[in-house]
Amino acid sequence: MRTLKQGQRWWPMALVALLAGCSSTPSHRGEEAAAFPDASQATMPEGVFVNVENLRKVAPGMTKHQLYDLLGAPHFSEGVFGVNTWNYIFDFRETDGQSFKCQYQVQFDEHHLAKAFYWKPESCKSLLEVHEPAPAPAPAPAPAPMATIRLSSDALFAFDSATLSAQGEARLAELLAQVQAASQIQNIMITGYTDRIGSDAYNEALSLRRAQAVRQYLAGHGVPAAAMLVEGRGKADAVVQCNDRNRARLIACLAPNRRVELKGSARTQA
Repeated sequence: MRTLKQGQRWWPMALVALLAGCSSTPSHRGEEAAAFPDASQATMPEGVFVNVENLRKVAPGMTKHQLYDLLGAPHFSEGVFGVNTWNYIFDFRETDGQSFKCQYQVQFDEHHLAKAFYWKPESCKSLLEVHEPAPAPAPAPAPAPMATIRLSSDALFAFDSATLSAQGEARLAELLAQVQAASQIQNIMITGYTDRIGSDAYNEALSLRRAQAVRQYLAGHGVPAAAMLVEGRGKADAVVQCNDRNRARLIACLAPNRRVELKGSARTQA
């Protein structure tokens, strides 16, 4: 073994050779640019799959042990002593099944703590971006329920008649303005009722004719006919109960039961 001569600094040749083989990278690299090793010289040139969430956790100041836990061992023979870079090759899969590779480099400071990180190509670092999902479109407004509109048959028709009176048309004109304020009409049910005076068959037929008369008027003034359904229910669903023996007073008492009801849904304009 060669020894030091006076005035000269000689190192044992075995130690020089050992240090040369243990570090294949310079002791210092500027952070402005990273020198990436030849990918074909990697221990796994095909790249390895990496957990992107782990990559997002990488930050300056981490120790090599912490980085090893997140990313695994580097993919090049970086050496043991004086190593200030770790290099990786990561394989990423796209949604169409294609894959692409990115080189990733970690640089360490004199305390062996991570200080900088580089990608090749640089566009690969966009893989760490967190993209907030696009907000779901607001659901279409549900059809607003129409409050049940109850119209007095006596206000629309003469007693025992299914022909709209002038007063009845005026009342429906007021209702028409309310209905036409909606941009879309859906499933309007027009139901006619009578009082209990008379036979069931007669009352059901009369109540249906009155419901049809209301539908015909509204359809003639722009309300979609397909949106309106009619039915006659005769004396069903009485609103009031009257037991007066005087016919005139009984008819007057039962007036609330003689009615036409409109209910359904309408989507109002925004």
